[in-house]
Amino acid sequence: MKTITKKLETLCSCVLEHEPLSRHTSFKIGGPCDWMVMPQSVEEVKQILAFAKEETLRVTLLGNGSNVLAADEGIDGIVLKTTGLKEISVKENYICAGAGARLSALCETAKENSLGGLAELSGIPGTVGGGVYMNAGAYGGEIKDTLVESLYLDETNEIRKLTAEEHHLSYRYSIFHEHPDWMILESKFYLTPANRDEIHAKTVELLKKRNEKQPLEYPNAGSTFKRPEGYFAGKLIEDAGLRGFSVGDAQVSEKHCGFVINRKNATAEDVCNLIAAVRERVQKEFGVTLEAEVRYFKRNCPEAKL
Repeated sequence: MKTITKKLETLCSCVLEHEPLSRHTSFKIGGPCDWMVMPQSVEEVKQILAFAKEETLRVTLLGNGSNVLAADEGIDGIVLKTTGLKEISVKENYICAGAGARLSALCETAKENSLGGLAELSGIPGTVGGGVYMNAGAYGGEIKDTLVESLYLDETNEIRKLTAEEHHLSYRYSIFHEHPDWMILESKFYLTPANRDEIHAKTVELLKKRNEKQPLEYPNAGSTFKRPEGYFAGKLIEDAGLRGFSVGDAQVSEKHCGFVINRKNATAEDVCNLIAAVRERVQKEFGVTLEAEVRYFKRNCPEAKL
């Protein structure tokens, strides 16, 4: 392991060994990874991925960790945290943002340049790369509404380009779900001129609504379940009598039943068992199958289903 650590340190400016994932996820849950690397450039990313392939080391991509549950035992191999790829540039009505840039920073840049179309996304705590991967959305707006193209690394470590249509964006889905060995590097958005004060007012209004309705005072990973067609997950969970239902320190939020929160010291096992119990009860009561929106990272296997 020390040999691999030393080699990684020649390729990347920030390498952490046995780093707890609880420090890097909004759930504040997760055991250690073998190595966490935080590249600051595309060249560093390419070198790390080439080395990982040569050594047959698993690589798990992580942005801001806001939609992730990491296993209590941690993750094997390399966790590549993208937040160093955070450059944002503006040219006329186009904004280019690195995969590791915060969505909030992207939205703020748009506002400061009097460009509208992103206010609905301003409260989402993830990164641009994670947002594109999931086609993130809120309050009627989605990434697909303004996305023009993305640059990514393919399975051969070559930089490629995808048009908006080639992303195959739909509800919480993109083509990247089918290609786990592709890595988003940056994305470009086309926005329309708008009054900066009006953008600011809309942003403030939506952030206030988010703060009032969501349990942001507790660690969580956002909406736990995808919206079932014709239903709202939170309403189904509430109607099943599960408001405040707990397993260990994992709890269905009393403020918004669509969220599972970490009250204090919840484990990934607590969260998994809670999700399973909620899914079983809703299926039994209403015949609706809830699909988890949260991504589950486990040791010694690819991303697992919750």
